[in-house]
Amino acid sequence: MLAQQTPLPPALPATPTGFQRSATEEAAELSWTGQEWLAAGEPLGDRPDATEVTRLRPLRGLTVRWPSSAVPTDVITGLAAAGVPLHAAASPGWVEPGLARLLADWTPEEKDGGGPRSVADLRREEQSVRLRRHGLRSLHGADGAVVPKVSVVMSSMRPHLLGSALTQIARQRRVETEVLLALHGVPAGHEAVRRALRECDLPVTVIEVDAAIPFGEALNTAASRASGEYVAKWDDDDWYGPEHLADLLLARSYTGADIVGTAAEFFYLEPLNATIRRTDYTGEIWSDHVAGGTILLGRAGFTELGGFPALPGGVDAGFLKAAHAAGARIYRTHGLGYVLRRSVSAEHTWRLSLAHFLRVATNQWRGFRPSLILETP
Repeated sequence: MLAQQTPLPPALPATPTGFQRSATEEAAELSWTGQEWLAAGEPLGDRPDATEVTRLRPLRGLTVRWPSSAVPTDVITGLAAAGVPLHAAASPGWVEPGLARLLADWTPEEKDGGGPRSVADLRREEQSVRLRRHGLRSLHGADGAVVPKVSVVMSSMRPHLLGSALTQIARQRRVETEVLLALHGVPAGHEAVRRALRECDLPVTVIEVDAAIPFGEALNTAASRASGEYVAKWDDDDWYGPEHLADLLLARSYTGADIVGTAAEFFYLEPLNATIRRTDYTGEIWSDHVAGGTILLGRAGFTELGGFPALPGGVDAGFLKAAHAAGARIYRTHGLGYVLRRSVSAEHTWRLSLAHFLRVATNQWRGFRPSLILETP
């Protein structure tokens, strides 16, 4: 009698998890043999799994060599969904037009000499983000799905920033949003508040909170009015790309995380009129820390965790620490669609000197220089 063999565990699907910001190997080719796709000389399955994609992570990218006639493209879609940088200067007419445009938008041969003002790695990662959006939505049919509703929670004591903050929330794509605004020591009748609300097309629930109330409690007061499936924290002084919330929801879909947020990478140092990028906080990993202004989780989970700690500062760190201790799974996605503003330290609930940001910067540019993913008007 033959011994019963233990079945092999199923291969894990390829996702953006584990993306490497910097390539350590040159670009390779993705080519069709007549029967299968080869990536860097090795065959891929019908749809690449996590192990196969891990092998490709060090590459600067893959240049697609299309055959003359139509062939299965599930491998291309799978690699795109995993965020593998792909390029094709031109694609045959039978290739989906959106994918063809993306493949032509970037070339792995682009280099700029490196240094603190280099954008070569950044352009490569931007290509990865655009491809993963396309691939994930193609695989899961997200374009035809029900639009999720996100309750955006924001506390503000700076009326002059509300117009910009509400405009950025209003331009979020692929989500339905409502705003729960806690005016922290600011009257609703303030002219800047009234003007910002007049110019905003979103539903905004305004709650006036006494200035003596701790910041965390102000946030919770606003969050108690949420009606969306998800709750997202928003900081009034930062910048967010139009697919910020959609990217967080994508990350939640391919990881199953309880809490998602971005890496804190880009900072605009207002007194110096300089933008820095720090890359010591890796994106696309499981972690116990995300940028506080980007926390997103299910409303039921937020309620179960008891909301933000009723503290005047350190609210984000306190919330994440409590969530991690309670067993919540926290995932940190890319930070290209988010820029933190650092002005004078007294204006922030957490304080670090401008010199600190210069010390930890991988890149530094004069002026406001966000990633192209921010889609700055």
